[in-house]
Amino acid sequence: MAKIVSLNDEREAKREAEQEARKPSFDRLARLVDADMSRVNQHILDHMQSPVALIPQLAGHLIAAGGKRLRPMMVCAAAQLCGYTGSRHIGLAACVEFIHTATLLHDDVVDESDLRRGQESANALWGNQASVLVGDFLFSRAFQLMTADGQLKVLKILSDASAVIAEGEVLQLMTANAPDTSEEDYLRVIRSKTAALFAAATQIGAVVAERPAKEEEALSSYGMNLGIAFQLVDDVLDYSADQAALGKTVGDDFREGKVTLPVVLAWRRGDAEEREFWRRTIERSDQREGDLDHAMRLMAKHGTLTDTLDRARHYGAIARDALGLFPQADIKDAMLEAIDFVIDRAY
Repeated sequence: MAKIVSLNDEREAKREAEQEARKPSFDRLARLVDADMSRVNQHILDHMQSPVALIPQLAGHLIAAGGKRLRPMMVCAAAQLCGYTGSRHIGLAACVEFIHTATLLHDDVVDESDLRRGQESANALWGNQASVLVGDFLFSRAFQLMTADGQLKVLKILSDASAVIAEGEVLQLMTANAPDTSEEDYLRVIRSKTAALFAAATQIGAVVAERPAKEEEALSSYGMNLGIAFQLVDDVLDYSADQAALGKTVGDDFREGKVTLPVVLAWRRGDAEEREFWRRTIERSDQREGDLDHAMRLMAKHGTLTDTLDRARHYGAIARDALGLFPQADIKDAMLEAIDFVIDRAY
């Protein structure tokens, strides 16, 4: 009997290992752009230096905290997909990461966040003033890298994306604490705040490779829709993830009064009593013990997390279709797997 149990245990362990091996990840994409990303990371380190000691200290804290460097990886992946063999994409990938890092510094100040990727946020360590000013420095460095590239089209793509991101931040501020925000308005926020930089990152790969406009548009669509899916899954994770894996406190969006799609859908589907709950907790920021659990019960009742994931799958499918224009290649397969990983991380 013991031997039979042991064999069953071995089979189960083997099955679980096979399932784990089949799970999508960024590993394949990371391997294919590893050489480029080593150069990008060095470029980042070189260009965040300053004689003002606090600047590299604070910026280095956030950059060293990790993250997958997904946006600069997308610059490198798109360039590789387009057959580019030069080096312009290295500086531009670093530029994209500086823009992203600057927005993180500003976001944490606006959101009063104490954690970033599981570590104390820069504003928690150095204060809001230092975080805002170092964020401004990183934006300035990004523009220096754009102009160093020398192509007006690249400058337009990235400067336009920076302006759209700022608009998204203001739009989010306008919808903060407003549970009656429409789904259309919310999607406008995440297209601007999150997806625009993904779109710019992937479009740049086609630009430096001097590919036709239809390939630029296809890669921009891939990045835009991947970015939307990425943010929608983040919205779900805030109410369902393991805190250590998430890198921030579960329920932060709720506590900060952020209106994300699960809240928008719960408001739309709720009765008068439920809407009063959202008004009290989100609109008036009057939160009490047990409110987060109740919010999650309402989301489960109305299926808002499941439906948010369904929408993420929809945008993931559009991103997948956008790559249909390109011939079969390892890097294309890795970019497709990245879509699956973005959505699969919700489980």
